[in-house]
Amino acid sequence: MLNTQSITQLTTDRADLYAFRISGEVNRDDMEQMAEVMNAAFDAHDDKIDMLMIFDPYKGSETGASLSWEAVKSRFKAITNVNRYAVVGAPDKANKMIDFMDQLMPVKAETFANEPDAWRALQRQTSAAA
Repeated sequence: MLNTQSITQLTTDRADLYAFRISGEVNRDDMEQMAEVMNAAFDAHDDKIDMLMIFDPYKGSETGASLSWEAVKSRFKAITNVNRYAVVGAPDKANKMIDFMDQLMPVKAETFANEPDAWRALQRQTSAAA
């Protein structure tokens, strides 16, 4: 389980759901470690996975934090390996970008006002598919 200065991986009841709590300011090491976890997850699953990102309280990221090779590789893999991408508490600009990108990418991206709604939506997806 990932646990860096700013990113904590949360336990889920689904092997194909990866959830993270992001607090404070994210640095390059945080981003690289999370990317390593996700790249391994993409490689380990034959089917697509779901992701939940909870920003609480998020204070941004250091300049260049997302520019490591692992982070870049993870973002490209996510396009074809993530089914649902749920976000809670992202800054307003990020919420608008997520809503816009949902229309352009094969990933179902959603923003939620609170954690319980996000968790419920991900559970409904699982129940409907079962």
